Amino acid sequence: MDYFKKLLDLLKIEKDEDRKAYLKLTESTSITERRANGIAWYPIAIRGTEPSRGDYLTVEVERTTHQDITHQLRFGASAALFSNHDPKKDRIEGTISHQNGNRLKITLFTDELPDWCSNGKLGIDLLFDDNSYNEMQSALKLASGLKENSEEGHLVRILIGEKHPSFSSDTIHSIFNGLNPSQQLAIEKIITARELAIVHGPPGTGKTTTLVQAIKAMLSLNKKQILVVAPSNTAVDLLTEKLANEGLNVIRIGNPARVSDKLMLLTLDSKMAEHSLTKEVKKLKKQAAEYKNIAHKYKRSFGKAEREQRKALFDEAHKIMKDVDKTEQYIIDDLLAKAEVITATLVGSNHYTIRNIKFDTVVIDEAGQALEPACWIPILKARKLILAGDHLQLPPTIKSAEAAKKGLSVTLLEKCVALHPQAVTLLDEQYRMNEAIMGFSSKIFYQSLLKAHASVANHLLFPGDLPLLFVDTAGCGFEEKLDGTSSTNPEEAAFLCKHLEQLIIDLSEHYTIENFPTIGVISPYKGQIRIIKEQLVDFVDLDNFTHKISVNTIDSFQGQERDIVYISMTRSNREGEIGFLSDLRRMNVAMTRARKKLVVIGDSSTIAQLPFYAHFVTYAEQLNGYKSAWEVL
Repeated sequence: MDYFKKLLDLLKIEKDEDRKAYLKLTESTSITERRANGIAWYPIAIRGTEPSRGDYLTVEVERTTHQDITHQLRFGASAALFSNHDPKKDRIEGTISHQNGNRLKITLFTDELPDWCSNGKLGIDLLFDDNSYNEMQSALKLASGLKENSEEGHLVRILIGEKHPSFSSDTIHSIFNGLNPSQQLAIEKIITARELAIVHGPPGTGKTTTLVQAIKAMLSLNKKQILVVAPSNTAVDLLTEKLANEGLNVIRIGNPARVSDKLMLLTLDSKMAEHSLTKEVKKLKKQAAEYKNIAHKYKRSFGKAEREQRKALFDEAHKIMKDVDKTEQYIIDDLLAKAEVITATLVGSNHYTIRNIKFDTVVIDEAGQALEPACWIPILKARKLILAGDHLQLPPTIKSAEAAKKGLSVTLLEKCVALHPQAVTLLDEQYRMNEAIMGFSSKIFYQSLLKAHASVANHLLFPGDLPLLFVDTAGCGFEEKLDGTSSTNPEEAAFLCKHLEQLIIDLSEHYTIENFPTIGVISPYKGQIRIIKEQLVDFVDLDNFTHKISVNTIDSFQGQERDIVYISMTRSNREGEIGFLSDLRRMNVAMTRARKKLVVIGDSSTIAQLPFYAHFVTYAEQLNGYKSAWEVL
């Protein structure tokens, strides 16, 4: 089957599954339930309105209660303003154009607020995300057509394996201070690549640092604007901040997830607000709004003269808004032309402000977590592509098991690493973990090629401490239980809390509360995380240290690190069923979060049915890091 036809089919399966899950979540639920699920704000108050591009209206709203509930309302998402008076009828759709704390702006597909906005309480509902799927589908169709074009389709044919990437033979003379040999090699490959270079960055190997230096080097060599994208807002924010810290002129398209003043100043919105022509735009918008307000004052029953007067006012307002659009477009073009780097999410890279811009180089970071169809959105803007990530850590989240099984879970990074090994540089020196913690992951996933930098290779919590510990609960009778769809193990959770309490007592002899090590407690199971959080409250000796302890699922820890990490394996049954634990990439993430101490707690008689865990138990034994829970109890 044609490469892109197959991807389009898989994307359709995924979209249908996603829509089904969304409808299940929304169709039969009350506004209170939708709010609790993070897909609605209610009640809200309107804080201001202004005319927007075209004949649209931008409304600023604030959520006035339930401000502590986490939510999914983000820049670019489709949403609807509604009234509780008649939520099905009294609603108007739009797009979230800005979100910061408890305020957001929604651009509505209308030029005036409907009358029902003054009836009853108002809210904002998140709608199904058709936009992202439409962008991905369009990109795949476009790429499919391009591959037949000899010049424009050159990069496309390399990425799907019909051609090989090429490299120039130029010698690179730049000195990259503070970078290790593999990082320097990666930058050289990026600079000499004509079409494709891949940076394979295992945990803690300084992938982001390498990318930032490579981007600086490319800009100093040819001054051509670079587009830098990633699947998540958080990853985009990190790169945006680091590039700006290097003194580069960076513009962030879209809304940062990490809302710091510094990041906000780098957004296109913020830079537009500072532009010399913005005062003129505000004056014109105010004028247009005034004309519309006067026009709306005419009552429904009016004569010919009033009708003409009303029409003239609306026409004048539309004329002014056309001038606003032109001026705003000039400001956008002016700012973007001066930027050295533009950053966005994968889907955000086709935002109307940069839709028609082509780039010499596109960099996709965290490509191991990026859905392939989404990657094609920025790729179509590029002459040359840099992929960075680790296909041996967490893959992208896919809603449809069928789509995942048929190949949607295989990322473009994974395919390109297999197709074009000559384009890959492995970063082989890590700056996070004691070498005992690193060793198992290096052996199983990275052909034993990773080495620990001297600054971390032997670092410990205190002299004589063990950096790696497997505590075996086999034979303790800690049986797993099913809690809804999630597995739990309350007795293992209690044991972990007790073990952690003892460790904290021991560490108190070496550290003050201020410089106390950071601790992460993780498990693949949400149910187990909930039980651990509940049980930790009962351990009074931990009260002073709660600000140092984070408890969460493995997935939420990707990209993070702590001094100490506990993993609760949770599964313990006679059948040797391990469910989630058989996802070895997830375990690679879990086992590489700790800097100085990793404690894995689990039942070897259950988990060691899988060779991976049998090898881990042996590895722990070789390092004197194996303990039976009986010794500790």
